Amino acid sequence: MSFDTRPGTRGARQPKGRMLRWINTLLARRIRRRGGKFMGFDALVLHTIGRKTGAERMTPVGWFPAADGSRLIVASAAGAPGNPAWYYNLAANPDQVRIDVGGQTVAVHAEQLHGAERTAAWERIVEAAPRFAEYQVKTDRELPVIRLVERR
Repeated sequence: MSFDTRPGTRGARQPKGRMLRWINTLLARRIRRRGGKFMGFDALVLHTIGRKTGAERMTPVGWFPAADGSRLIVASAAGAPGNPAWYYNLAANPDQVRIDVGGQTVAVHAEQLHGAERTAAWERIVEAAPRFAEYQVKTDRELPVIRLVERR
C-alpha cells in the first residue's frame, strides 16, 4: 500500500515548535516508563527515521487495535491542512519503524490503508475516539490511517 495523501488547502493550525518538542519528549518518557493512555486512548512512542536527515525521530501517538491484531494510528495533525512530519518519515522508510508499547520495543512495518479497509478502520477509530471525526471536518485532506504490523 502506498503513502499518497497529499496536503490539503484548509485546516486547523498544525502544532509545531520548541514547546511541542519538549512536550513530546516528556510524553514519550512517560509512555515508555508507565505505558498507558493519553487524551483518553492508548498511546505508543513511534520511532521513525527522518526522510531528509536520516536521524531517528520519536513521536508519541494514540493507537487503536485493528481487527487483525495490528495497531492503527492516524496522521491527523489535529486537523491541520498538512500531514505530520512522521507521516513522510514512515512513507520513506516503512520497514525501519519501531514502537514502544506496553513496556516493550517492537519492530513494525507501516502501511497506509485505502478503500474499504480504511473505511472499516476509520469507523472503529471514530467510535473509540470521536475527536478524530472532528479533526476530519477541519481539513479537506483525508486523514491517513496507518497500520503497524509487527515484523518477525
